[in-house]
Amino acid sequence: MNSRYFISRMKIAIYGKTVADKDKSYLVQLIAALKDRNTEMFFFEPFYNKIKDFVEISGKPNLFLTHEELTKNADYLFSIGGDGTLLDTLSLVRDSGIPILGINLGRMGFLSSISRDRITTALDKLFEKKYILDKRTLIGLKTEEHLFGDMNYAVNEVSIYRKSPLSMLKIEAWVNDEFLNAYWADGLIVATPTGSTAYSLSNGGPIIVPGSSNFVITPIATHNLTVRPIVIPDSSKISIKVVGRTDEFYINLDSRSVLASSGTVFTIAREDFTINLVNLEDESYFKTIRNKLMWGLDIRN
Repeated sequence: MNSRYFISRMKIAIYGKTVADKDKSYLVQLIAALKDRNTEMFFFEPFYNKIKDFVEISGKPNLFLTHEELTKNADYLFSIGGDGTLLDTLSLVRDSGIPILGINLGRMGFLSSISRDRITTALDKLFEKKYILDKRTLIGLKTEEHLFGDMNYAVNEVSIYRKSPLSMLKIEAWVNDEFLNAYWADGLIVATPTGSTAYSLSNGGPIIVPGSSNFVITPIATHNLTVRPIVIPDSSKISIKVVGRTDEFYINLDSRSVLASSGTVFTIAREDFTINLVNLEDESYFKTIRNKLMWGLDIRN
């Protein structure tokens, strides 16, 4: 065949963790629609093992399990579930730049913005290239102990939280080697703009628009009425040390958590790569926060 007339099939990787009984029909609909569009599908193996009894796949399924297997075989990654599921795709996508389309079979679906009833419409827009790639900043954590190995970055936030329910932490923070504050609190959050609508928001932090090149430092249940969240440039280097009162505390990267010892010093900074979220042409960040968070809701409107 003359290569000038050869059009490669779109390769779609499909990732998920589980599917509720009430949502199985939507997954069946998605797979059928991808078949109709002659796509080549690749399934995350543990997810495929959970859906193979009710999803019809002709022939031997294409499976992947690792970052390397994904990046060789995908033009796009579909995340099937809620926002937590989408955050988990980071360990597979990493710095590959593979665009992620979130199909919400969870509850809020802030990042996984494609609702159950818009699957067909979303696919039409994807194949017609009626979308933009929303590049989201990642936040990285460095410690001498390499607590998170080579997956030492997150989409939403780095957070520190007490292990014992009976005592606060004293958390010392520096920005670009200048002392910022000593927080007496249950913990501390350093969030990206993406994470500003997550854990940080529930602790009184501001909403920060993606692409604004900022981080927000938000204390958790601080025992000081004068301490408030602070927004800093994401070009900053943040240093953190937990001292006194406790032997151990938790460090979290999104949903991943490890125990660290008091006195551990770690640095936080912007990663040098981003992740790409697929935003369809009729989506916008402001529309999402109005609809999902009911931001600005007023009976007078």
